[in-house]
Amino acid sequence: MNTIIFVGTNKSGSTREAIRAAERLGFFTVLLTDKQQFVQQRLEFPDVHQMIFTDLSNYELLKENIIKLEKRGNIIKSILSFIDPYVHLAATLAEEFCTSVVSSHSILNMEDKVLTRNLLKDFSMSPYFSIYSPNDSLRTFIHKQTGHLPLIVKSPVSAGSKDVLLANNKIQLRMSMKRLSNKYEDTPILVEEYLTGPQYLIETLVHDGKVHIVAVIKQEITFQKRFIVTGYSLLSDIKKQVYDDIYETVNAIVQAFRMKNGACHFEMRFVQGEWKLIEVNPRISGGAMNRIIEVGYGINLIEETIQLFLGNTPNLTRKHSKSVYVHYITVKSEGRLVNVTGVARASRYPGVEEVFIKPRQGKILRPPLSMGDRYGYVLASSDVEKEAKKAAQEAAKQIQFNLEPI
Repeated sequence: MNTIIFVGTNKSGSTREAIRAAERLGFFTVLLTDKQQFVQQRLEFPDVHQMIFTDLSNYELLKENIIKLEKRGNIIKSILSFIDPYVHLAATLAEEFCTSVVSSHSILNMEDKVLTRNLLKDFSMSPYFSIYSPNDSLRTFIHKQTGHLPLIVKSPVSAGSKDVLLANNKIQLRMSMKRLSNKYEDTPILVEEYLTGPQYLIETLVHDGKVHIVAVIKQEITFQKRFIVTGYSLLSDIKKQVYDDIYETVNAIVQAFRMKNGACHFEMRFVQGEWKLIEVNPRISGGAMNRIIEVGYGINLIEETIQLFLGNTPNLTRKHSKSVYVHYITVKSEGRLVNVTGVARASRYPGVEEVFIKPRQGKILRPPLSMGDRYGYVLASSDVEKEAKKAAQEAAKQIQFNLEPI
């Protein structure tokens, strides 16, 4: 059986759509997971043909599981992951067990934010940054950063905004540094220039060394205790000069990483006439990203990414072009979910293509401290960007998460 192995997944979003795409393409799908909950909910994963509960941090154990599959007759065509922090792990396993067109070295440099910053330090798109090592003097380090405030403080191994902190002054900088030092012992801490300006996400595929910008999405960011992206606007029409500037920046980054084949997305801000890199990740964005591009352009990016990893040529031709806006829903207080109302009304709102609600009854919800604390979204489309945004936001107002105090 021609088999694709997935290392980790979420229940929904791009990671899960990858498994469904592999099944549609006729492959036997295997999921390696460390989530006991998924094993208990096995019937909710009909697209996963075999689920193996294992320790994803134990490389030798993962190899043993793959060898067992081979002995049973599974022909391993690819080993993939679209979830942090397993993209590099999956690429390394793929190099060992099957024909791989992707370089695990390039992926590692993208996955680790410290390696990324060091690799790009001499490029114009790279903002000011400094790296604190556990053996450094915290007092001396903070003193050196005083002239660069405000700063963003982040862990190079975290994802989803949960460990991205804003420090406006020395006191906040010290508190943020100590917080991350206590949480991630013996791990460097990255501080970066706080950039202001509109932020964009650029979804990209690299095939045989050629960069293909699949989509440019403007992000709306809400800052409470953390930076949370609550809105995504797919741009159906981009001025040529803007596109050329984005392409030049993205291409320079890809060449620096020496990536010949792969998927990646870039988060960049446009600051005083220049594109500045916030971060780059070696995978498609999670959440609704695949659906945004599919509704807007008719391209199933996750499926074309799988084709790329199999050594095939991805089809990135747009079947149509329209504006898409996704509005994510969060809650303002903590509590246990009793029920969700207004979903049907939101679904009937003109222009709405999809309404997704993530949590189940009884789940404890809280105000957002990471991207994982976004509890649903409304996806709307239109020929006009403003109308797509209005439809998604107005429809989202119909949805109410009813909570009871804990």
